[in-house]
Amino acid sequence: MELKEKKHRLFPFHLFQGILPFRFSGVPADLIAGITLAALAIPEVIGYTKISGTPEITGLYTILIPMALYALFGASRHLVVGADSATAAILASSLAGIAVPKSSEWLALSSLVALMAALFLLLARFARLGFLSNFLSRTVLIGFLSGVGLQVALGEVAGMLDLPHGKQLGVIKILLATIQQLDQTNVISLTMAITVLVVIVVLRKVSKNIPGALIGIVGAAAISWAFNLEGFGVHLLGPVSSGLPKFGLPDLVVNVNLIEKLIPTAFSIFVVILAQSAGTSQAYAIRNNESFDENQDLVGLCLANIGAGLSGTFVVNGSPTKTEMVESAGGQSQLAQLTTSFIVLLVLLFLTGPLAYLPMPVLSAVVFLIGIELIDISGMMRIYKERPWEFWVATITAVTVVFVGVEQSILLAVVLSLMVHTRHGYLVNNMLLVLDTKKHGWHQQPVATRVQFLPGLMLYRFMHNIYYANSQLLKDEITRLVTGTEPPLSWFCLDASAINDIDFTAAETLRTVYNILADLGVRLVICEVIDEVREELDRSGLIKLFGEDAFFQTLDAVVSAFQQRNTFDNKAK
Repeated sequence: MELKEKKHRLFPFHLFQGILPFRFSGVPADLIAGITLAALAIPEVIGYTKISGTPEITGLYTILIPMALYALFGASRHLVVGADSATAAILASSLAGIAVPKSSEWLALSSLVALMAALFLLLARFARLGFLSNFLSRTVLIGFLSGVGLQVALGEVAGMLDLPHGKQLGVIKILLATIQQLDQTNVISLTMAITVLVVIVVLRKVSKNIPGALIGIVGAAAISWAFNLEGFGVHLLGPVSSGLPKFGLPDLVVNVNLIEKLIPTAFSIFVVILAQSAGTSQAYAIRNNESFDENQDLVGLCLANIGAGLSGTFVVNGSPTKTEMVESAGGQSQLAQLTTSFIVLLVLLFLTGPLAYLPMPVLSAVVFLIGIELIDISGMMRIYKERPWEFWVATITAVTVVFVGVEQSILLAVVLSLMVHTRHGYLVNNMLLVLDTKKHGWHQQPVATRVQFLPGLMLYRFMHNIYYANSQLLKDEITRLVTGTEPPLSWFCLDASAINDIDFTAAETLRTVYNILADLGVRLVICEVIDEVREELDRSGLIKLFGEDAFFQTLDAVVSAFQQRNTFDNKAK
């Protein structure tokens, strides 16, 4: 605690939060983890450029400056920031009708979207909206990422067969066109792609720390160079520019019309960054028993995307797969990510030449595997087993990604998440409290039992906040419980221990419930009301209506008062 307090005094803007407190004993592990991440991530981010539609070199740019900026300004010691398949897919889907993939205009638009996403992240930081990451439920996130994975994998089948295809056609049209051109398949290209897939999968089974993708890509490039595979009709990556990225604003004429077109894209990407990055950081903070400030983390993510936009690359996001790569390799802080950025710098300066011999079908195979790994079949099955209703929510999200579009699906995912949340609050499983003579206490029974705690006294526990969506349920259940009950009720107690908010609609419903009970000669009392809810009831005039003596601190106090009463409350009459 003293180290953290000292760090905050020295760095009021929480600089180096992912590195401090610095542990010399962990430096060797961080260096090894950084080298491992570079070996695994370099071919992966080059593959992501096939999804984003940007030049291959921009993939390396995503793990140069953006990764370093997050390492310096982010709040998590573990999160790895770089190119991401989900945000790349959203980007490509939205730009398809505006520019041509891999063109200078496409790249400039990609950088502009990164800057716009950074602006959303900055606004979220000032408004302390880090909690919004919780509004993209795990259910729809699994469905969304599975849909993205399926879309990415299907879109790369043509590339593995070395068949022509257009990114702007859409994944279903690409797949249909591929089937029609199967007789034109290049057998050598397909053999290379399958071989690399086998190499990656087998080596991963041996050890996750073996850079199977890097070995496969280097081996394929070497074979391509040695046997001149281009002469056999295999398409190669071709020359890749070397050196550092050019810094500056995107070379575009920016106007209101263009901004309006890109705002939905930037906002969708912002939502995915918020959900995926915060979720990953929180998971690893819990795993390592560390604190995590999701609002401070928005600063690191914002600066990472500013770095991406100004260095000529596309949007970056926190990556669960890359984060796990570092964790499994023994990484303990962002020093590992800084090591990776340094290695990428060396590659950009000295080692881009050999990339020209990389067969494109091999790159498609790497991306195909990335897509397959995003399809969380076990997660979908677990949802189906545990929450069948939510399984269909996840499925609708996944299907929307494939058949409608990634950008539309993320907006649908947010709506569905809110629907799931509302459904949980609407279908409340409320309870009646029953005297337990054996244990000298009480236990809960379903509302359908209509059981009384004592003759004439019913204790009703509402198990959620009361708001517009479930207030009618409250009214209907109470009305049914007090009507035709034998023996007739004298008191009806609302146990408010699970209630921490009552909105305007709920307050009006309680007023109606009070009047219904009063007409039936039943007194309404409330117990275990927290101070915030009591203030809300007071502002609504309900405390004055019910009477101060209708509120009790505990259930015991209610039972005691009921047993000691001599006559009905005149107000209830």
